[in-house]
Amino acid sequence: MQESLHAEDTFSLGASPKLAFVASDSEKAELALDELSTTYDAVPPEEADVIVALGGDGFMLETLHRYMTLDTPIYGMNRGSVGFLLNQFNPTGLLDRLSSAQHIVLHPLETKVTTLDGQEHSALAINEVSVHREVRQAAKVSVHVDGVLRMEELVCDGVILATPAGSTAYNLSAHGPIVPLGAKLLALTPISAFRPRRWRGALLPDRAIVRLKVLEADKRPVSAAADFTEIRGVSEVTIREASDLRLRLLFDPEHNLEERIIREQFLP
Repeated sequence: MQESLHAEDTFSLGASPKLAFVASDSEKAELALDELSTTYDAVPPEEADVIVALGGDGFMLETLHRYMTLDTPIYGMNRGSVGFLLNQFNPTGLLDRLSSAQHIVLHPLETKVTTLDGQEHSALAINEVSVHREVRQAAKVSVHVDGVLRMEELVCDGVILATPAGSTAYNLSAHGPIVPLGAKLLALTPISAFRPRRWRGALLPDRAIVRLKVLEADKRPVSAAADFTEIRGVSEVTIREASDLRLRLLFDPEHNLEERIIREQFLP
């Protein structure tokens, strides 16, 4: 990463920051939206100094994607279940919480996908890019890193390339490593690798360009997913960090993302 993942001590806001509130369609989120909108003056997201997202982790990802080009910090409050990317919900003292919040900068992954019919697609991922077999037969993939063939044939259910922020999600469930923020690494993790049987993946520099070429694609079709964008009938996937795009998240000091990622490594 040219501008690495990091947490700053504080995030400076003006005396009267303009706030925008967005919510998922769950009942809890809608009720929170009504309460906050009557307590604080609200503006459209395009005019805001901070966007407050109300929902779960899925909605937080949607919000980050939707407003990615605004370069506006986003402060999430959990109205879902896990809430890994969000702060606790409390309608009072919001301005004080924002003034003392820690500022995390993330960079998404940029994905270029070529399908069997020659079409090219682009997508961005905050958590991970993954490829998966579409049929009962295992996928066969060759792995290239920075133009070098690193694995001639990987037989597996799929492959994940995860950011540090996404390393505790799908990557962790596939037995991949948790990557701390600021490590300047990406996690390349196989899903149910059959050959080579003992390969558990690799940690790569965040500047690495990863290319996955699908072998026997007609017989063993593969799909690619970048967060919640899915493309089927894939022949090749190229992934790199989009260092020119930054996502700015705000966290309460006691709930900052860096601490959560470290804490995940010590859970039973």
